[in-house]
Amino acid sequence: MSSQHGDVLEVLARVARQERAALARLARREGLDAEDALDCVHDALCTFLQMALRGELPTDVAAHVPLLAGVVRNTARNMKRRHHRARPHEGIAAELGSGGPSSETLVARAEECVRLRACVDQLCAAQRTVVMMRLLEERAGEDVALALGLTRGHVDVLLHRARASLLMCMRE
Repeated sequence: MSSQHGDVLEVLARVARQERAALARLARREGLDAEDALDCVHDALCTFLQMALRGELPTDVAAHVPLLAGVVRNTARNMKRRHHRARPHEGIAAELGSGGPSSETLVARAEECVRLRACVDQLCAAQRTVVMMRLLEERAGEDVALALGLTRGHVDVLLHRARASLLMCMRE
């Protein structure tokens, strides 16, 4: 094995050790169960290795983690699409037929969701992005800070202010 291939394997092994938990969480957020998330990360690492061996990786090592995260996300989405491994979802008919909430309650929930979405749209761009990443994508504060190029404290302040604005908006 050439020294170039050895270097590629060493970089891949280091990235895999450091990021495996975050990559598995990313696959889980895409709707895969734990076993499928592990398969997804394995497949993504294999794809990443093939890219490295073909010389398709950026020379900047700092760009490898976001690239690998993108490969994991795409692999998870492909797994769901190909194998119908979407998150379990019960239709509204099942909810109504099982003695669940009434249609009035469901309509009220839907109206609240629409109002909340309108309130989110009124936030400034930075707050809206933080709300989407932290609350909807359930990403860790450190991940959001890194992705946005902000400090963790700044992300926390933006989220706190956004929550206060959303609460005020929803009360109006």
